[in-house]
Amino acid sequence: MSKRALISVTDKSGVVEFAKELNNLGYEVISTGNTFKMLKDNGVSAITIDEVTKFPEMLDGRVKTLNPYIHGGILYKRDEQSHVDTVNEYKIGAIDLVVVNLYDFEGTLKAGKSHEEMIENIDIGGPSMIRSAAKNHKDVTVIVDVADYDMIIEKLKTNTLTLEDRRKLAYKAFSTTARYDALISTYFAGVVNDAYPEILNLTFQKEQTLRYGENPHQQGVLYSQPNAKNPILNYEQLNGKELSFNNINDLHGCLEVMREFKDDVQVVSVAIKHTNPCGVGIGKNAYDSYTKCYEADKVSIFGGIVGVTSTIDADTAKKMNEIFLEIVVAYDYTEEALEILRQKKNLRVLKLAKIEDSLQPYDMKYLDGKLLVQDKNNALAEKYETVTKLKPNESQIKDMEFGMKIVKNMKSNAIVIVKDGQTLASGCGQTSRIWALKNALENNKDKDFTGAVFASDAFFPFEDCVDLAHEFGITAIVQPGGSMNDKDSIAACDKYEMTMVFTGIRHFKH
Repeated sequence: MSKRALISVTDKSGVVEFAKELNNLGYEVISTGNTFKMLKDNGVSAITIDEVTKFPEMLDGRVKTLNPYIHGGILYKRDEQSHVDTVNEYKIGAIDLVVVNLYDFEGTLKAGKSHEEMIENIDIGGPSMIRSAAKNHKDVTVIVDVADYDMIIEKLKTNTLTLEDRRKLAYKAFSTTARYDALISTYFAGVVNDAYPEILNLTFQKEQTLRYGENPHQQGVLYSQPNAKNPILNYEQLNGKELSFNNINDLHGCLEVMREFKDDVQVVSVAIKHTNPCGVGIGKNAYDSYTKCYEADKVSIFGGIVGVTSTIDADTAKKMNEIFLEIVVAYDYTEEALEILRQKKNLRVLKLAKIEDSLQPYDMKYLDGKLLVQDKNNALAEKYETVTKLKPNESQIKDMEFGMKIVKNMKSNAIVIVKDGQTLASGCGQTSRIWALKNALENNKDKDFTGAVFASDAFFPFEDCVDLAHEFGITAIVQPGGSMNDKDSIAACDKYEMTMVFTGIRHFKH
C-alpha cells in the first residue's frame, strides 16, 4: 500500500519540486484548493481533499480538512490494534506525511489590513493538522518549513528518516503554531484595548547567534519580535566585524538618546559607553556636533559608540578615525566618508533607518522566571516650574531641556552638567546622588562650569547637591522636585542666587 502525503501550503515556494519527488517515491499526494491547482498545473499527480473526505470544501474554504478521514488518518497509532481496527472499520486511510504552512496572518498584520481581513487570515484547519501530525510524530512526519524539503527528500530516498528527526520536526511544528497563536492573541489584545492582559503572549524569532554574551564565558543570542512597529534597532551594516552582545546593548542606548532629538532641527552627536551617554553635543552640522561630543569627554569616548543624527561627511569621518571607536551609526554617509571609515576594517559602520517614535507598548525586564513589565518612559516633563526667586533665561531653559533628555537615559542615580548644547560632565549608577555629582565634578576639574546647568533624574533629598554645584560655578538646576526637603534646596539656591526649575517627572532607570 502506497504512503500518502497531505500538502496544503500558503507559501508555495519549492512545493511543486517537493511533491514531484514524493510522487517518484511512491507517495499519493492529497491537496487542497489553490495548492492542488498549482500542483496539477505543474504535472504533479494529486487528488483533492474532498475525494478523501467525501465532503466538499465549503464556507469559502473555512471548512475543508476538519474531518475524521483526515485527522483519523493522521492521529491513529499504527502500533495499537484498537486504533488499527477502528480506521479499518471506517475505511480511513493513513496519512503519513503532513506538509502545511499557515495563512499569512503575520504579513496581513504588518500590512495594516482591516479587521475583517485579519479574521479571514486566521488559519483553523492548518494548525489543527500540524498539531495532529506533531502529536503523532512517532508515526507521522510533519513539515512546516520549506527549508526542510530537501533534507526530507534525501532522508526518504535513503530510508534514514529517524524518530529523532520526526521529534525535531514536531518541536518546530509546535513552536510554529505557538508563535502563530501568540501573534493572534497580541493582535486581539490591541483590538479590545487590553494594555496589560491577564495572559501576556509574546513571541520572538532567533535573528542571530552572537559570538558570546556580556562576557566571553556566556553564550548570547539576539531574538526579534515579529510584530514590533518602528523598532529602533533598524540598520544596515556597511563595514566592520559582527556586532556583539554588548555592542547591540550599547547601540540601543545610543539610539534611545538619539530618539530624544529626532525632531531637532540641529544635528546631535551622542557618545555611549556601557549604555550611558558620556558625551552629547548639538551643532549646526555633523562635524560641529561630533566635535562638541568628543570634547565633552575625550577619555570615556575611547572604545565607545558614536551616533549622529545626520549624514557623516569626509571631515567628520577623518576626525572620528583619530580615535578608536567600536561603532559609528548615522542616517547616511558620503562616499568619501565611507572610504575613510572603512580604512579601519573592524570599525562597525551602521546606516540607520530614520528614527521614529517607539510604538512598542512595554519596557520589560526578565528576572529569572519573572517578567517585570511597565509602560515605556516616553515623557520628559509635565511642567517647567521655576521655584526660585531667580528665573532662568532662554539659554538656560534650552539647556535644561537638553540636560533632561540626556539624564533620562542614564543609569540612576544620575546627573549631567551641560552648557550651550554640550555635556560638560556626567555621573551615573551611584547609590547616592551627591556621589554622582562629586564624581562628575572631580573627574572634570579642568573644565569651567561657570554658568552651566545641572540636570538630575530625581529629586534632591538634601541641599548638599546645591552647595557643591555652587562651589563649581553652576548657576541653574533642573530636577523633578517632590522631596520633603525641597524647601531646603530652594532656599540654598536663593542664597546663592541660582535658578532652579521643577519638571514634576522622575526618571529613574535601573
